[in-house]
Amino acid sequence: MKTIVIAAGYATRLYPLTEHFPKPLLQIGKSTILDRMLDDIDGIPEISEHIVVTNHKFASIFEEWARSRERVRILDDGTTTNETRLGAVRDLILALDTFGIDEDILVVAADNILEFSFKDFVEAYKRTRTSMIMCHHEPEIWKLQRTGVIEVDGNMRVLQMQEKPQEPVSHWAVPPFYLYRREDLDLIRHAVENGCGADAPGNLAHYLVDRTVLHAWPMNGGRFDIGSLDTYEEAKRKYGGDVFE
Repeated sequence: MKTIVIAAGYATRLYPLTEHFPKPLLQIGKSTILDRMLDDIDGIPEISEHIVVTNHKFASIFEEWARSRERVRILDDGTTTNETRLGAVRDLILALDTFGIDEDILVVAADNILEFSFKDFVEAYKRTRTSMIMCHHEPEIWKLQRTGVIEVDGNMRVLQMQEKPQEPVSHWAVPPFYLYRREDLDLIRHAVENGCGADAPGNLAHYLVDRTVLHAWPMNGGRFDIGSLDTYEEAKRKYGGDVFE
């Protein structure tokens, strides 16, 4: 099993911090956002390698960072602006095709701090042997209207998925963490050409739910999504480090 980290975003809401530096490598305490995530994933025996997909603008920075870690490969998607970005789904497909991946994959967005381990997610996958997505209970309707929302049955099989719905079908929100089985990779490789949206990683789960079996795993801890200067400052106060001036 490989980890594919989607880190190709431009994070304009974090300017000036991220104008010339990638958000996943911002410092939080004594580590970075991405290092915190990979340190946890490194403890999962099933994971053999991490592939970090980045835009061309930040590729050299990630290459330098990767020299201090093991089992990491950097993939430059060739884009240089937010307007020309490939989108998360195309970046994932690029990784599959570039490295000829033919095994289960853990797909993660690189801009979250997690208060739980991916180990339990992988263990849940080993029980179901179907592709899986994470979910968490979100009581606020306005937050559900800004994210992916799923409907599930009593066994947590995903029945449908909505993207930023005005009328959410449930209170199960979907963060950007997915585990796709090897048998579904061909569907993924041809998803965009068959009408799947390419920008957000949730587009792929939305596309797959009608074409294969998906189960959901309720997160057993919190997560902190760093999407603005304010939330970055809050993360540093919560997890350690000086407040940016």
